[in-house]
Amino acid sequence: MYENQTQTNWDYTMKKLSIASVLALLVGSTPFALGAHHESTEHGKGSTFKYVELNQIGDPAKVLEVKEGVSRPLKNGEVRVKVLAAPIHPSNVLQIAGKYLTLPVLPSTPGSEGVGQVIETSPEVANLTEGQLVLLAGVGTWREEIVAPAARLIPLPDLGKPSMAVIEQLSMSTINPLSALLMLTSYVDLKEGDWIVQSASNSAVGGYLIQLAKQRGIKTINVVRREGLAEDLMSKGADVVLINGPDLVKEIANATNNAPVVLAIDAVGGETFTRLSESLGEGGTLVSYGLLSGKSPIFNPGIAIGKDIRIRGFWLTKWFQTAAMPEQQAAFGQIIPLIANGSLKANVDSRFTVAEIKKAVTRAAQRGRNGKVLIVPNAN
Repeated sequence: MYENQTQTNWDYTMKKLSIASVLALLVGSTPFALGAHHESTEHGKGSTFKYVELNQIGDPAKVLEVKEGVSRPLKNGEVRVKVLAAPIHPSNVLQIAGKYLTLPVLPSTPGSEGVGQVIETSPEVANLTEGQLVLLAGVGTWREEIVAPAARLIPLPDLGKPSMAVIEQLSMSTINPLSALLMLTSYVDLKEGDWIVQSASNSAVGGYLIQLAKQRGIKTINVVRREGLAEDLMSKGADVVLINGPDLVKEIANATNNAPVVLAIDAVGGETFTRLSESLGEGGTLVSYGLLSGKSPIFNPGIAIGKDIRIRGFWLTKWFQTAAMPEQQAAFGQIIPLIANGSLKANVDSRFTVAEIKKAVTRAAQRGRNGKVLIVPNAN
């Protein structure tokens, strides 16, 4: 009953959003307002909030600054939101360091998604009310407070009084789970019992992909770099977990009993890309969405010719720019209810306040984590 009601509420919510507002929000064309250095509103009464600011490209632990703003009056159509949780993604860290596909605008506040609670609305706002939870998909979420046009926020369906655990999961709902869903469903018409293989399987995207595949009866081979991860991945629904190495192609064939692998999903590049491509069956597809190794993929054209292998690239920003609104609605309509009812979740490694941003990005860059690092303003 709860699951069905959540789905119904979400379908209704998505139908009310305009194409322009969702695209502007999710592509992140305009940063949210900081709201600093203004007279306070009656609501704020001079209250202050902390936010992270980036003024130069470089090592995130060195270049990020914590600043304090003063709550400003709302303009027509704006709302004030208390940020409840926001994740640190590898793409955030890479962009701050100048190693991503796009460079950040300077100065700016990092953070590409999160979840918050509306604490004040301007009189003109009719679609949001105080106390309502909203998705903060775009840019600038590493802060305690956000002021933004109501049209740029995605209202969540009525979830009653969700636990902090659910709120944390919702804060990660617009990038990684959506990426996993799209890579799983957009390139190959997978059927129950099909085999797929992925690298970086202990990443957030990897964990979501395992769960979504399991729900569809698709078998997964999950490649990782180190020991000690199999138990967690198996608990999510993984069928096979393998350590990356020179014999990976042979080990994949043994694991499937020589059944064809129809889809490979790679976030590592380098030799891992090569091994995954060589593990594919006739007519298989390899989707590349990252380069965690920092090494360019090595691809044998003979494999592509002999097996008719297809290579595709995935970038969520590009999908938001090209996907029609019904397609976006359908994708979110699958993801949000699963997260809200606990059927789809990611591991959380640690939580830090905004003031602890240097510790947070340092932890996010460390190997050996088993989960996402979150900015939670009230973590302490």
